[in-house]
Amino acid sequence: MSGDQGDGLRLFGNSRIEKTWNLKGVVQAGGNFMSKNGGIIGVSDHGGWAVLVTVARDGTLLDRRRVELVGEGLPKIPHHSEGQRLPLGQAVELVERVRVSAERHAALALDAVAIAVPRILGVALRKCPQLPPTIAERIKDYRAQNVADWVMYRKALASAAEARGFAVHWYDAKNVLGAARQALRVENLDAYFLQVRRTIGPPWNQDHKLAMAAAIVAATAAVE
Repeated sequence: MSGDQGDGLRLFGNSRIEKTWNLKGVVQAGGNFMSKNGGIIGVSDHGGWAVLVTVARDGTLLDRRRVELVGEGLPKIPHHSEGQRLPLGQAVELVERVRVSAERHAALALDAVAIAVPRILGVALRKCPQLPPTIAERIKDYRAQNVADWVMYRKALASAAEARGFAVHWYDAKNVLGAARQALRVENLDAYFLQVRRTIGPPWNQDHKLAMAAAIVAATAAVE
């Protein structure tokens, strides 16, 4: 296998995008995809940052990057942490500031991928649990405060995707790896991902695997 690999640090506004690669030509084994231009971005998100892996509709790995989803100086998980130590009104205002920053950084992140990979077709995001309708309720509710920050970042990415005309695909993290194995028609997904890592080098961790699997499953749906 061979790939065209470039390595660097890019800055887009206040969004720090670390270790960006363009990895065209990574051959996929056993896939059943249409070889057409266009890419699907798979996302594995965390509190305030995410790993994005972009896959072509023929299964080729095109791009991988870690992106920051909130500006410096702002808390990453305000529902769960900082907001719990403030009066409710101040906590709501803090969450709103973080949300606005998340929306801006999500837009910058997707625009950066679109520069590297022309014709983005969609974004695959982890499904969101149901939450109370207001920020105040989410801060006060114990279950909601534990997941609301992650939902905030996913919705920021979904809104940015929709604003750019990218289809949004929602995946279940519990079954997306199995679905990717079936889509690729491989018996051992771990062995498959090990070969990908050997081809492209580090970093390559569970976030990259999950994001790539989500992108592969969404790519399969896009051609059916």
